[in-house]
Amino acid sequence: MGRATTKTDMITAAISNYEKLNMLISELTEKELSTSFDFTANDKKKEAHWGRDKNLRDILIHLYEWHQLLLNWVQSNRAGENKPFIPEPYNWKTYGDMNVEFWKKHQNTSLNDAKYLYGKSHAKVMKLAETFTNEELFSKGVYKWVGGSTLGSYFVSATASHYDWAMKKLKAHKKCCLI
Repeated sequence: MGRATTKTDMITAAISNYEKLNMLISELTEKELSTSFDFTANDKKKEAHWGRDKNLRDILIHLYEWHQLLLNWVQSNRAGENKPFIPEPYNWKTYGDMNVEFWKKHQNTSLNDAKYLYGKSHAKVMKLAETFTNEELFSKGVYKWVGGSTLGSYFVSATASHYDWAMKKLKAHKKCCLI
């Protein structure tokens, strides 16, 4: 399925990818869980996140923190507080630095806590998505604070697309562990 453009497709994709990711996580071996991520041998994996995240906890915390961005952004703007999606001092050009700060913030978070936070925040995002109509999510111009995009595109990015990113990363790690 392509990128969701309706509420139904968005929710279906988010739930489906969430379940697929959780299945993939449940199938990780002890070796895969205990081996640090190392993608340095692959010339194609040059984006910063390939070097940033070292384990499953780091991935789950990344997803959790992006859920928090979405939840806080929507809540603030619905309450009349005009806030950007990416909080200051960051912006869309420097959000990589923000991701590093999320990573640093959670280096003492346990894997069990990361799983809990990720699961709880996913549920909150899905509950929030249900409060909007299809038009509110996928029509441009409904909310001034969304800018030139749609609110639904932010939900897709924070859920289904991000879960897909996480699955690709975990599958690449699994391949590395076979060597």
